[in-house]
Amino acid sequence: MSYFPPGQDRDFRICKVLADVFCAILLGTFAVVFFGWLGGIAAFVILEAGLVGVDWLIQSSDDAAGVVR
Repeated sequence: MSYFPPGQDRDFRICKVLADVFCAILLGTFAVVFFGWLGGIAAFVILEAGLVGVDWLIQSSDDAAGVVR
């Protein structure tokens, strides 16, 4: 799934990046509060790696059928 599909304008892309930054800060804050500094940083890295992995694996409508990345 492409992060910026071709149909999006500049303002929508900026808002999408700002929303992702806000969510990352929020998730990082919760991870540090619940698990402490060391555990929170580790949990945040694992969580973000999982989220990026899911975004990478989900196919978009632009992909041909059966495409393996």
